[in-house]
Amino acid sequence: MDSAQANAGPHKTHTWEELTISATDAGWGDIYKELGARPVVNAIGSVTMLGGSSPPDEVREAMERANDAYIPLMELQDKAGAAIAAMTGVPAAYITAGAGSALTLATAAVMAGTDDQRIQQLPDTTGMKNEILIQTRQRYWYDRCLELAGARLVEFGDPERITAEHLDAAIGPKTAAVHYFAVEQSPDPDALSLEATIEVAKSHGVPVLVDAAGQIYPLDNIGKYVRMGADLQCVAAKYIGAPHSTGYALGTEKMISALALQSFAAYEGRQVRGIGRPQKVDRQEMIGAVAAIRRWLTMNHEDRLADAERMSGAIIGRLQGIHGVTVTPLDNVVGHLAFGLRLEFDQNITGLTASDVVAQLKKGDPPVFTRTLAGEDYISIHVFGLRDGEEKLVGDRIAALFG
Repeated sequence: MDSAQANAGPHKTHTWEELTISATDAGWGDIYKELGARPVVNAIGSVTMLGGSSPPDEVREAMERANDAYIPLMELQDKAGAAIAAMTGVPAAYITAGAGSALTLATAAVMAGTDDQRIQQLPDTTGMKNEILIQTRQRYWYDRCLELAGARLVEFGDPERITAEHLDAAIGPKTAAVHYFAVEQSPDPDALSLEATIEVAKSHGVPVLVDAAGQIYPLDNIGKYVRMGADLQCVAAKYIGAPHSTGYALGTEKMISALALQSFAAYEGRQVRGIGRPQKVDRQEMIGAVAAIRRWLTMNHEDRLADAERMSGAIIGRLQGIHGVTVTPLDNVVGHLAFGLRLEFDQNITGLTASDVVAQLKKGDPPVFTRTLAGEDYISIHVFGLRDGEEKLVGDRIAALFG
């Protein structure tokens, strides 16, 4: 699909009665409405603020089966992790309370290791290596997760361009690990590459942690960074149909063994108070996380991508031709958000800014959630969170704002 300025021809709208979609089905969202809360149509994607994921039938069925019996969670974590490691081609794996939890537990692991006294000392890092190095060009919203165990983030490199020499000079006696933010969709040519990061860090005997939360396609990306030599790679399991509050820590046996000692399961099972006690994952979610990755690695992704392209195209078709609205199709298939579209608005013509559109869509029934982030003057729409047919509603609701 090519980018295009939507500026030709009249736009045909559809009546509410013409739309056969889940949001108008009897009973849609009733469980929330009973509490006085309003369910919404998610046109943003797999975002935490809207619930993250909707596990498919086979994942829900596996979770239901897990509900029938209890099991020691340290044993389940061990067996589930071994199954995930085998499927992803890495030495070891662990199920965490989301990708952010994997980063927090890994940070604790590189500081305290397997020393029970140090495990219980955290977040007090007195006497420990407690600095996590991060590139100046890779500071991002979720690097906060690295600080929660008591670590201190230390930036390295020139803001314009970062070299191996910058990293080499930054590593010191307090360096516990080097952190890397993997973005396959739009890699930064002026950031230090992961290959170079691993090479320099390993020359100093320093572990490398990789945030690859959304790098779930192509399939080789799952575990890729560990196979390259990183000590840990986190993955957000919500992107592949697992329960929203689960994630995968993939890594070396040494890293995962130390990480596991920080978990909520070890807190109770070993009676050693690691920092991960609040980051609980139930047995049903663990089984769901195993079922989800098995499904993801064996499903037909050509069909998945075709569905995303079709649904994105349906929204685009309803918005093209609206004067003052620029519709840019997105054709990326790498990572967790396939296809989608970008909307820009000429306020002089439409009388609306991107923020105005976001606010107006939320006022409808049902509310349609989109968003524009700080510093942006456009809306990106993705179909990950839409049920089949809801793309018609999204397109028509946006079009209706412009008459």
